Amino acid sequence: MLEEKRILLIVSGGIAACKAPELVRLLRRRGAAVRCVTTRGAEHFVAPLALAALSGEKVFSELFSLTDEAEMGHIRLAREADLAICAPASADLLAKMAAGLADDLATAILLATTAPVLAAPAMNTAMWHHPATQRNLARLAADGIATVGPGAGDLACGEVGPGRMSEPEEIVAAAEALLAEGGDEADGRPLAGRHALVTSGPTHEAIDPVRYLANRSSGKQGHAIAAACARLGARVTLVSGPVALADPPGVETVRVASGRDMAAACRRALPADVAVCAAAVADWRLANPAPAKLKKEGGPPVLQLAENPDILAELAAAGNARPQLLVGFAAETGDAVAGAQAKLAAKGCDWIVANDVSEAAGVFGGDDNSVHLVSAAGVDSWPPMTKQRVAERLAQRIARHLAA
Repeated sequence: MLEEKRILLIVSGGIAACKAPELVRLLRRRGAAVRCVTTRGAEHFVAPLALAALSGEKVFSELFSLTDEAEMGHIRLAREADLAICAPASADLLAKMAAGLADDLATAILLATTAPVLAAPAMNTAMWHHPATQRNLARLAADGIATVGPGAGDLACGEVGPGRMSEPEEIVAAAEALLAEGGDEADGRPLAGRHALVTSGPTHEAIDPVRYLANRSSGKQGHAIAAACARLGARVTLVSGPVALADPPGVETVRVASGRDMAAACRRALPADVAVCAAAVADWRLANPAPAKLKKEGGPPVLQLAENPDILAELAAAGNARPQLLVGFAAETGDAVAGAQAKLAAKGCDWIVANDVSEAAGVFGGDDNSVHLVSAAGVDSWPPMTKQRVAERLAQRIARHLAA
């Protein structure tokens, strides 16, 4: 996938920069041509000579170099790349990218490039969790910047938690996936003129005016899919259950509470070219919710349950209003693929995205996911990646399917 591709590797400051030579080696092994750009901070952790030796190219670092600007120039560096990889992408570099700053060679290139950009964040856990960093990541995601990682574990500072840069093999895999998704669409908006319906989050099924039945879905995956479809040009209707997430930019968000509310909102949103049912809709609701708060006196209440609407099956049976492409999600705690294959046959949809949501997987509420795309054509198992990357990859796959 990287054969004859021109990769621009931007290395920023941080101990993870010591992995950059191995990343260059792997990219070259895949057949890519690699040029490296270092920030001043990066040169404290990795020798430009090592990068030059492994890449076979001069390493660039100075924005105001008379020689480099005369011979190459930051605009040419930006425009001649098929893909820009920022690894490591420090908190400082991410902040500059989000703000659109261009005060050194690396940020000037990132502001000028029209190529896809893949960032591999690396920083201290506290810096990763800081609201400013998370705002910057959300801004970059809205701008179409792809990310891989970070992983969690022991950090160079001695702390433990998220912030470790993804391993070079993971970054190469993400680069291959990103270039595979890009195809030949020069305008980057292959879903322009399409209507996408996306459901997200949990539902709350009232027991009484105070209590409800729910599940642990955060809505992160569904919201990311809605945002990714919007970035590709689609008009997006996001039907969201109760979540603690901001509405994605450029998306019409319809907020609902219960499964029946969500089903009604989906019916109102039709027709749609594609529907992605990522919400974790409760299978059951109370047949008769109590009109007043239930009291302890009298012992535990007996809850009589009734089945909730099956939104995916309803959309599949919507006749002429059925979306051209109907995608469901199968959240499993056992054999995810087998469960998805059974759901695909039972629901009448086109694709099922299956994932393991057992507690050990950390999917509910987490930032990462590992999914299998199940269809009549077979099973496509994707490597572990962030929910943002899953969304981007799925949106690109949807665009290619609709175009065909």
